[in-house]
Amino acid sequence: MKRKPSIEIESWPSIIPFRISNHVWEDFPCVVYTIEQDGFIGRGEALGVHYCDETPASMAQQLQEISGQISAGAGRQQLLELLPPGGARCAADSALWDLEAQLSGTSVWETAGVAANAIETVFTIGLEDTPDQMAAKASAASDLTLFKVKIDNDRPVERIAAIRKARPDSRLVVDVNQGWTFAELEKYGPALHELGVLMIEQPLPRGGDQQLEGYHSAAPLCADESCMHLEELDDAAARYQIINIKLDKCGGLTHGLELARAAKGRGLGLMVGCMGGTSLSMAPSHVLAQLCEFVDIDGPLLIKKDRDGGLIYDRGFVSLPQTRFWGQ
Repeated sequence: MKRKPSIEIESWPSIIPFRISNHVWEDFPCVVYTIEQDGFIGRGEALGVHYCDETPASMAQQLQEISGQISAGAGRQQLLELLPPGGARCAADSALWDLEAQLSGTSVWETAGVAANAIETVFTIGLEDTPDQMAAKASAASDLTLFKVKIDNDRPVERIAAIRKARPDSRLVVDVNQGWTFAELEKYGPALHELGVLMIEQPLPRGGDQQLEGYHSAAPLCADESCMHLEELDDAAARYQIINIKLDKCGGLTHGLELARAAKGRGLGLMVGCMGGTSLSMAPSHVLAQLCEFVDIDGPLLIKKDRDGGLIYDRGFVSLPQTRFWGQ
């Protein structure tokens, strides 16, 4: 067995600037890791975790530091010891899953013990200056009905009310991206629930959500930044009803599946999310999506052009392409 790993840094321009409560993306830079063996090439993509100061350059450096072990045959379980949770491990883990699928002739979905069904994803409506602008975005996406709406503490109820008026047929979840205080959650949460919001994601800052213990929210609360990986699950389980697993956060599908099953064992709901990116990032998340109640893998819909041969997005549903892309 002779392996050859390689690293590339890429950037994928967004259709329009994508804004959340604490960040704006005009493009989605990523690291792509490939491992060549016996004529097969496994690929993995990661964008990293911006609020942990990860960048494509920092991830590339981490991946370079383990090139010797990967070349020598280190597998996914060894990778858990070689790198900490984060984007670099995610890229390498995804490449190893893809390579294994080709070498074994067994798809990643089969190996993970899940189906490969088409999955409905949310379509994300980024934060805009006015409620009417956000309602217009929902109206324009006329073939979709499931939206994830980015909000902060500037007129959040008015924004959701405008979308609800424009699209009474829609199903809505909201993502605050750590943008509220506990008092604001108490104020806005019940009103959003009355507007039919199915779930509120990460209302309070990471490390500042202790007040959620014992708090009964009108709409279920979902931990994103507050649950990066398995070691943070106990605290999150005491404060939230749903866990958003992002492979860039936890360090790849191997750990993501472990986290998902541990969360389900505690009676928590599951969501799979993403940091943006192309279908190469979304495909491993599609595996995890088979276990989740909420799915947010709409990254390719936010960029000007996806990778050739990527996942198929059709009226909110995501399915695998007929020709091989990743993990098949």
